[in-house]
Amino acid sequence: MPMAKTLKELYGKYLAEFAQISHAAAKIDETEIYEEANPETRKYVSLITTDNVLPQSHIINIEYFKEFYDAVVNQGKSGVVMMDHYSNMDLPCFLHLLENYGEDWALDFSKRIVAIAGMKLNEANPIIRALTESFTRVVIYPTRSLNSVENQDISEEEKEAERQRARKINFAAMRAMDGCKKRGQIILVFPSGTRYRPGKPETKRGLREIDSYLRLFDLLLPVSINGNVLRFNPEAPENMIMDLVTPDVVTLTAGKMIECKPFRNKILESVPADHPDPKQVTVDTVMDIIEKLHNEAK
Repeated sequence: MPMAKTLKELYGKYLAEFAQISHAAAKIDETEIYEEANPETRKYVSLITTDNVLPQSHIINIEYFKEFYDAVVNQGKSGVVMMDHYSNMDLPCFLHLLENYGEDWALDFSKRIVAIAGMKLNEANPIIRALTESFTRVVIYPTRSLNSVENQDISEEEKEAERQRARKINFAAMRAMDGCKKRGQIILVFPSGTRYRPGKPETKRGLREIDSYLRLFDLLLPVSINGNVLRFNPEAPENMIMDLVTPDVVTLTAGKMIECKPFRNKILESVPADHPDPKQVTVDTVMDIIEKLHNEAK
């Protein structure tokens, strides 16, 4: 079996153009939080999905997508999609399958998606920034990123400045999400906050701050993704343009939509009073639901 080629090898001729037509902010502050998709960079990402998402790819439980869509669009509910995360192409594949489902409502669903993106996707390098800006998103300062700053050998003043920056960015992000809700947009978030790395189960654990989404939204649609057209390269696991391109059958599987507040309250009522972290329990429950969907679709 031939060795898979890297993103750089297969699409390198496009990557320089891709970065040149990028106009997203290279450094994030509280004024650069909500960013509309760049249709010019999106064309390049669509090329990759069209080449590598195989024709047998499909959506399981499409009726759950439709029920969720109707509740947001026709009943004025606020909605969040939570999905497992295996690849930097998970969001493009999600949108590709909805766009190509062949019904107007599914196409409109795809256009309403606003992804939650960690700021390092803007700040890492120009090519990753161009990939990221292909999709409408709200940028946040993840706790994981702030924790890494705390562990750096820098002065307390520098650490405090970064804490302040994180607070400002995340406060602005909450306001931006509120605006999305009012416009009938649908937030999509990866609860693990990072791609799952085989052999590292901690990368599949949901972040405790995801609990706040259960407080902020009316409805949750849990979705799992199977199939992966862009895989970690063991020789360069942190360099996305060295990821391995692997044409694959991709399936999305939706669970039945969940009413967030009753769901959250029921979990919290079952948590012992002396539990050290009830919020983590709610997030773990969501992750268990998504994992079950993933395993059933295998």
